Amino acid sequence: MKTHRIGIVMNGVTGRMGANQHLLRSIVAIREQGGVRVGEGETILPEPVLVGRNPAKLEKLAARAGGLCWTTALDEALDDANNTVYFDAQTTDRRVAAVTRAIEAGKHIYCEKPTALTTDEARALYRRAREAGVKNGVVQDKLWLPGLVKLRTLRELGFFGRILSVRGEFGYWVFEGGAVEPQRPSWNYRKEDGGGIVMDMLCHWRYVLDNLFGPVRSLTCRGATHIPERLDEQGRPYACTADDSAYATFELEGGVIAHFNSSWCVRVRRDDLLTLQVDGTHGSAVAGLRRCRIQPHAATPRPTWNPDIDSPIDFFEGWTEVPETQPSDNAFKAQWELFLRHVVLDEPFPWTLLEGAKGVQLAEAGLDSWQKRAWVDLPALDG
Repeated sequence: MKTHRIGIVMNGVTGRMGANQHLLRSIVAIREQGGVRVGEGETILPEPVLVGRNPAKLEKLAARAGGLCWTTALDEALDDANNTVYFDAQTTDRRVAAVTRAIEAGKHIYCEKPTALTTDEARALYRRAREAGVKNGVVQDKLWLPGLVKLRTLRELGFFGRILSVRGEFGYWVFEGGAVEPQRPSWNYRKEDGGGIVMDMLCHWRYVLDNLFGPVRSLTCRGATHIPERLDEQGRPYACTADDSAYATFELEGGVIAHFNSSWCVRVRRDDLLTLQVDGTHGSAVAGLRRCRIQPHAATPRPTWNPDIDSPIDFFEGWTEVPETQPSDNAFKAQWELFLRHVVLDEPFPWTLLEGAKGVQLAEAGLDSWQKRAWVDLPALDG
């Protein structure tokens, strides 16, 4: 048995996303399954070292994850030659400095998005990694959600014909604090700490649109701070200086129009926390995180407008669920396994820091559009 042991410096994983999705459901899950199998008798085994600023949180998380090593000294972890990969799940405002230090230490880079607060900084990170010769990647987890995988398959099979439009609805009610504990950290609602849903979610919509429907060429965006005050983790009131909702329309290459509503101030009455409806000349599909339903042209009902009577058509009927054709795993874990294979076997991994910079570019353009109250073109972004 040949085992490739890969030391991973995991910085900022005491937060909700880092602890749950990246550490426990990805890296720990990979370790529990015996590593990533890459050949007969050959595996990749990640060996994480947890890094953060709070010793008590680190110690508790490390124990929960099976007795992992942890430290508050990032430089010491980066200096250890056994650690060859650096992963960053800190708040966005800390990411550029830490990733730069890891690149200078010769580590391969994998990090959350947004990769920076500005396009220039994000593109500079990619250039530093490329010039240093280190492998690099950015988390683009939604591409491995079963519902979106089914959408990709439908498109590749030609189910839609010519795609006309995409409509995305994302979000849920994030409690303000008090009687019900908030589901998101308070920094999300403070602009000075890198918060804001435009910066957060438009980075996601960039890679979803680019990979599934076509490159984004322009957009118009309107943000809003619907709830002006919330309670922080200590129950203290604070002013919300960042946007909690975003309403954006995108023009894609080829003329496809996409519109996404993103909000932490919306109550859900739809199939899932994220739903995408894709309409084409030959058929339509509605996908959630895991399920996907389709209605081909031949099965499309013919409604007529008459508000004086109840509709004779049940519009929720007439849709067929797309069956499972392949097993699905946690989306974060699936991409982690591909990145580990990229590091060890040099297999292709197109989701580089340049793709992360494209996400920041879209978010920055969204903020610019909001300020100008105008459409903003998106120039091609190269390295």
